[in-house]
Amino acid sequence: MNKSIKILGLIAIIMISSLFIFSTNTTIEKNTDGKIENDKNTSETYRIKALKIPLNLTFAGEKVPLEKADIKERIDRELLVNTYWQSNGLLLFKRAHKYFPIIEPILEKNGIPNDFKYLAVIESGLQNVTSPAGARGFWQIMKSTGRENGLEINTNVDERYHLEKATQVACDYLNAAKERFGSWTMAAAAYNAGNAGMARKIEAQKVTSYYDLLLGEETQRYVPRMVALKEILSNPQKYGFVFETEDLYKLEQTKTIKVDTAITNIAQFSKNLGINYKVLKIHNPWLRENNLNNKSRKLYELKIPSEN
Repeated sequence: MNKSIKILGLIAIIMISSLFIFSTNTTIEKNTDGKIENDKNTSETYRIKALKIPLNLTFAGEKVPLEKADIKERIDRELLVNTYWQSNGLLLFKRAHKYFPIIEPILEKNGIPNDFKYLAVIESGLQNVTSPAGARGFWQIMKSTGRENGLEINTNVDERYHLEKATQVACDYLNAAKERFGSWTMAAAAYNAGNAGMARKIEAQKVTSYYDLLLGEETQRYVPRMVALKEILSNPQKYGFVFETEDLYKLEQTKTIKVDTAITNIAQFSKNLGINYKVLKIHNPWLRENNLNNKSRKLYELKIPSEN
């Protein structure tokens, strides 16, 4: 009996609460048929606007041929997707402020157009991620490509997660692709589809421009995505992103220490430096285990916070 009373009381409380929530959050009225409908439509509080595509879009100094209807539609798609995915867009602004200063000088040193920093944006969102195919790091480098270009990759160390070294590998690949295919847009497409894949497409379709090739969905979107993100990240207010400099992520100041011996326990090694395991791994994500084997006595450079 008491249990039944308690249950009925609980139901009553829930019903009253539901009525209160409904009455305080929704204004209702009856239409001409006597049916209840909302007082306000979504359109009165939230608007999704079509975007005007700038006519002077370029990538790596090459003009985007917006006179081609399919190219215009592909650019429009990427502008819309990346403008209205607001949370992701704002995160990209924050991360770009932190990592572009590392990437840009390496691109410049290697003669790679600055626009290629947006390749890292579309590949990984400027994060150390792993693809289903096994590509890793900011530049999404495959194991075979990394090793061919001098990166150490094993269970102990994976330099695809070393931003500076991985950026250099990306530069080497892009320069070689530009030399082979003749344009930066083709080099960008080759970064996604592979040199052999692009060569087969060019031979089969008898064209030499990226914008004239019929490619797979991912490669077809590749350059337009970079063009769109370049436009959005270069003009935040134009696309509705509002923030102050203090809202953006900043790279922590570090100093470099050199190690040419094995580290049997990185957690203890970190404590000896006055930091902890997490901090050391944040600044050196290429260290993949709690030890550094280093049987060859290779000289490694580790970053640690400057104050330590």
